[in-house]
Amino acid sequence: MIKLAVVALALMATVQGFAGEERTFETWWNGKYATGNWWGARDGLVEHGVTLGGEWRADFLWNVDGGLEQRFGYDDDWKVRLNIDVAKLTGWEAVKGLSLYADMRYRGGAGVNKWVGASQNFAPSTYQGGRLWRFLNAYGTYTTPELFGVKELLTISGGWQNPTEHFITQPLNKFFVNNTFNSGRGLNANGIPWGGSFGTWGGYLKVKPTDWYYAQGGLYLAIPQGANVNNHGMDFAGYRINPNLNGLYFLAETGVTPKVGPSKLPGRYAAGFLYWGVENRSFYGQNYDQRVALYWQADQQLFREPLPGKSPSDGKQVADSPPKPGDQGLSFFSLINFAPKFNNNIPFYFHTGLVYKGLIPTRDQDQAGVAFAFGNYSAYKQVADENAGRPIQTYEGVLEFDYRVQITKWAYVQPVLQYLLQPGGTGLTKNATVIGFQTGVIF
Repeated sequence: MIKLAVVALALMATVQGFAGEERTFETWWNGKYATGNWWGARDGLVEHGVTLGGEWRADFLWNVDGGLEQRFGYDDDWKVRLNIDVAKLTGWEAVKGLSLYADMRYRGGAGVNKWVGASQNFAPSTYQGGRLWRFLNAYGTYTTPELFGVKELLTISGGWQNPTEHFITQPLNKFFVNNTFNSGRGLNANGIPWGGSFGTWGGYLKVKPTDWYYAQGGLYLAIPQGANVNNHGMDFAGYRINPNLNGLYFLAETGVTPKVGPSKLPGRYAAGFLYWGVENRSFYGQNYDQRVALYWQADQQLFREPLPGKSPSDGKQVADSPPKPGDQGLSFFSLINFAPKFNNNIPFYFHTGLVYKGLIPTRDQDQAGVAFAFGNYSAYKQVADENAGRPIQTYEGVLEFDYRVQITKWAYVQPVLQYLLQPGGTGLTKNATVIGFQTGVIF
């Protein structure tokens, strides 16, 4: 609870700071950030191309039924980000399109995961991975403003980077609390470091010849145990214990981003391939130099509420001012992964979900969502476990319901209900029901 007190003191200090300038409580409350505009310094930095910010998120979750033990758990995530627009900062138009980015975080709290018995991929809270302080990213990105008459035709990015942030892009996943939606996505269970804790040297190249099609590829250093808590995200020399175990990490993805129908509803349909070039053994003891996976993604906004048109004094809509589409409406997302079953724990995984923004009248910024994820364990693994006398894992899943109450632009509280199917995959642990809430503040 000490961290909650720190957040409260920070907010109180912000309010008190506003008392010394010509700003009202209402201005602060309706602003974008809990720490305000820093007496004008924040806007000044943005004008010069420097964006600095942070956020705090915390999960308060109870395992109320099933699992291993009925207990409460708390964990949180503090993050600081820095983004620099080099052209704005230097005034050189020649470097327009070049940006620099860096971030780091701190995670604390014991969490509820250990009381549920689920595997790491299906853990109720994502904030148990990569605990304590962690250096995350530091890289540069250049996007061509215009090349051969096409805007943003080419993007080149590289440095100390996490591929997770640039491939299988599904923003709606971050709305949910369970680790499989927010981070793991079935890939982490197979030894491919997929989540917010991995960092490595490398980069990606993206080609976007039209506004609706793209193709991209990434090449990185594959660092065994790169997401280990003890390295704090600073394994810059790779796997130093045995450099020969370092390999190559290759990703390729192509997709279309159409705008469907008269309302131009945005969507993303993509397919990709992952190659993790680290030595491993199959369930029958054979040596392999890599793990591979294929994935397919389909995201689509299904319905978007129109914005009200201009109205005369009698309240009737003006005929020549039709309603314009807003950001409220219903959106769908889904992902399917396939991997060879001889050396991957979960060769088949999928998740899907729906999120509606502005479902309740007068609560236009609130969001309601439901999502389901399922992972089927390898038949090869089941035979190997049976021969070794270990419990046999068959499948694991989770169903999650959320409703985010947007208190201000910079603060929210989100009640959560999760029902975990066969935690741990063996059937020896009862299905678990986890309830609670997540809260967040943007500083």
